[in-house]
Amino acid sequence: MMSIWVDADACPNVVKEILFKAAQRTQTPLTLVANQWIKTPPSPFIKALQVPSGFDVADHEIVRLCQPGDLVITADLPLAAEIIEKGGHALNPRGEMYTTENIRGRLNMRDFMDTLRSSGIHTGGPAPLSAQDRQQFANSLDRYLAKR
Repeated sequence: MMSIWVDADACPNVVKEILFKAAQRTQTPLTLVANQWIKTPPSPFIKALQVPSGFDVADHEIVRLCQPGDLVITADLPLAAEIIEKGGHALNPRGEMYTTENIRGRLNMRDFMDTLRSSGIHTGGPAPLSAQDRQQFANSLDRYLAKR
């Protein structure tokens, strides 16, 4: 049975709410992994896993637990790349599915932006999550779950 794993430390609450409803509706196991306590609704399908603090500890735990065919919700490109390599699927909180075709280009752009920032150029951060982003995430998640 497919499971959904959430890189929950930076996942917006509105995205978590969409995930809670989808997991309950489809009876899909959902685990939020974070280095802090995460409140979850009472459900046999939803749980939280708290990991120790530290750089990429939650990411490493998700990679360890994820099985081929599982879905990981993350905006972390290196984590998404590892999940895809392991045979899983990765969806970001804005509703974009990472694939073998697009992940390398995203990683290259991320590295380029890191280089610009380290040279003192202010590149800004991601835009706040909009209502359109939330709808796109919900639609992408529903399409993915309908195929399973």
